[in-house]
Amino acid sequence: MQSHVTNLELPAEVMQAMGEACVRTVVQHIVDLPHSPRANLANAAAIAHSLREPPPETGTAFAELLPFLMEKIIPVSINAAHPTYMGYIPGGGLYPSALADLLSAATNRFVGAWFGAPAAARLETNVLEWFAQWMGYPATARGILTSGGSLAGFSAIVTARHHLLGDEIGDGVIYASTQTHHSLVKSAMLAGLRERNLRLLEADRRFRAVPERFEDAIKADRAAGLKPFLLIGNAGTTNTGAVDPLADLAQLCRKHSLWYHIDGAYGGFFNLCEEGRRKLRGLEQSDSLVLDPHKGLFVPYGCGSLLVKEGELLRRAHMLTAEYMQDQFTPPGEVNFTDHSPELSRSFRGLKVWLPLKLFGVQAFRENLAEKLRLARWLYQRFLEAPGFECLAEPDLSVVAFRYRPRRGQVDDFNRRLLQYINNSGRLFLSSTLLNGEFVIRACVLSFRTHQVEVEEAFEVIATAAKELESETSS
Repeated sequence: MQSHVTNLELPAEVMQAMGEACVRTVVQHIVDLPHSPRANLANAAAIAHSLREPPPETGTAFAELLPFLMEKIIPVSINAAHPTYMGYIPGGGLYPSALADLLSAATNRFVGAWFGAPAAARLETNVLEWFAQWMGYPATARGILTSGGSLAGFSAIVTARHHLLGDEIGDGVIYASTQTHHSLVKSAMLAGLRERNLRLLEADRRFRAVPERFEDAIKADRAAGLKPFLLIGNAGTTNTGAVDPLADLAQLCRKHSLWYHIDGAYGGFFNLCEEGRRKLRGLEQSDSLVLDPHKGLFVPYGCGSLLVKEGELLRRAHMLTAEYMQDQFTPPGEVNFTDHSPELSRSFRGLKVWLPLKLFGVQAFRENLAEKLRLARWLYQRFLEAPGFECLAEPDLSVVAFRYRPRRGQVDDFNRRLLQYINNSGRLFLSSTLLNGEFVIRACVLSFRTHQVEVEEAFEVIATAAKELESETSS
């Protein structure tokens, strides 16, 4: 007697109804974004605790689950899709990319190996070849799409280590500035490099790397019998958006035979527009480069990328065979992604980038990126003109780091309260950092939903908050 087995394949009309309900809900969510909270973290710990539950033995109707997600889960968050979210590094979340993720997941093609989905692998390779062209890389370049800049940076370090150190990694030394993203420090340690062999050198007054300090450290390490092999430059730091002297660092790396990696996760795509290209001169001289489409191309989270100028070096560092993969093959000119990446199983990430690029065209992204640079410059100028405000550095890209100097009281304490005051207003969300040990507020203009009206509103919120808080403090 055959036992009953629940059919997990839904009827066509049920799938249609569920899909239509999702699309209606998501579209309304996007329409309502300007009127939604910038952040909603009140009682977040208690809410998260209340959501603990045992595994469900029986099912629940989708008509109950969708409202639960949209009313109880999604709102308890920082709203990074909001037009006046300017904290950290905003991620916009293009709607066509969301549809691409649906198409990718529903068709469920395996692109980790070329022979699993040759056409899809070629489409994703096209995207990476476009990136390489935009960054001035040669036809020898290869790349991968990753979950984000952290994994992309990890693969870059592994590639440099494999090429220049081989198995003798104990004395390898990496150089970066104190403004370099912490994920690269973590990646170096995960790649087996000794923490004591990571040189984080002080940046200058504008928070850019100082080539002379790097060169002094390289010479000292060589004299001590160590093996300098990798230098990391920044094409837009998280703290201030600072761009290191990329061309000067490239010359230094050539002189000392070091691998030159650039972290362009935040800033690299500004190379698409004319002003950004001027700021990023020397980007094309790197050996490897990280770019995050979920930042500068506005696609949803979960999409970073790595480019390696000599793509064969990326393959050599990640290539491994197994008996159960003997049936696969890759023709000349095509890319087997698992040979270039730590991943075998992975989603079809290229579709979420390809679809909006094809739909809007590259020029639309150039225009949006150029606009963000203009808006950041406008905000910077307003701070310079406003009494009490100071900017810690002139913005290279679209991050403005500022603080307010009250007439009385401790500056750091005032700015901590100012940030809380701003975020509690419900009209704007910003984040903070420490620069030279001082508390600083950051505004990052990057979302495709952020335009002149939103930046003007942001300044008005900040200026009003500073005035009101100073008045309260003085009374």
